[in-house]
Amino acid sequence: MKWLKTSILALFLSFVFSIGNNTAEAITSSECNQSSVVKKSYINVPVATLWKEPGSKRSIDQSVLSIPVDMRKWTSSMSNVQKRIWLTGKTESQALYGQEVQILGTKGEWVQIAIKDQATVKNKYGYLGWLPKEQIHTGLLKYEKCPVAIVKARTTHLYDDKQKKDLEISFNTKLPVISEEQNWVQVNTPTNQVKWVKKTDVNIYTSKAEFPKPTGTDLVMTAKQFLGLSYLWSGTSAYGFDCSGFTFSIYKSYGMHLPRDASEQYKRGKPVLKTNLQPGDLLFFATNHGKGKVHHVAMYIGNGKMIHSPEAGKQVEIIPIDTPSYKKEFAGARRYI
Repeated sequence: MKWLKTSILALFLSFVFSIGNNTAEAITSSECNQSSVVKKSYINVPVATLWKEPGSKRSIDQSVLSIPVDMRKWTSSMSNVQKRIWLTGKTESQALYGQEVQILGTKGEWVQIAIKDQATVKNKYGYLGWLPKEQIHTGLLKYEKCPVAIVKARTTHLYDDKQKKDLEISFNTKLPVISEEQNWVQVNTPTNQVKWVKKTDVNIYTSKAEFPKPTGTDLVMTAKQFLGLSYLWSGTSAYGFDCSGFTFSIYKSYGMHLPRDASEQYKRGKPVLKTNLQPGDLLFFATNHGKGKVHHVAMYIGNGKMIHSPEAGKQVEIIPIDTPSYKKEFAGARRYI
């Protein structure tokens, strides 16, 4: 009988502690399940392209000027280098689904915004550009203080019910977490709709402090998953990067926010001699044999090689750092970790 009483007591205590734990989880959920008290504006398409000027564009650009945005159709329609070069100086940057932006002005059906986490000396609020106003949602976001899920796969899908695919979203997309299951994560969207994403495709963090400090090898491995991806002027998504958008995005995936442009990335970090390079260091290239304006950035991967998104008509590639056209323009290297 003694062993029976002991067993019953153990079960009772287990039940009590279980209630306590469930209560704690409920309180935590309740604490983060609060709407923001101030209306904010968020990107409401998988990838929003920011234009230098509002107004009509080419017919092939229509797939990224409305809802839904079709990035695959847009990039595949730019089948020759001239169609991609056309974007130079006409697009500014890109913002991902759920990113907070600051609205600075309107002109007809267009809005001028600043992307808050894309630092630039050009504007205190962030990188500037114009986009159709229907690609922005302004409101009170729920679960704003909850943990976040950040896409680590090249792309993944949101699901309505774990079976029906909804939006395809890019690497680095960040959304608030509502709940977790063994294989799925329930997330909130900019319009406060509940969706699901595969757990294997995201990293979950409860705070900025939880972001792991990357090693150079970590940065290189993340960069390599985009080998073969076609260059896209102003690109910051898994559908195409420009040179600084590539390095910016790789570091951002580890919670490190570099400036958006190569010339400004060059002014950050610790200067490193070419003879002392380590994986993850950024290499910069400038006009006038490396003494003029910085116009390109790449990432050192070790063994005298670098990975970069070079120019329109080319893809993310690995080449020797002493490739003649780059060797003569080398301006310096910077370390951020």
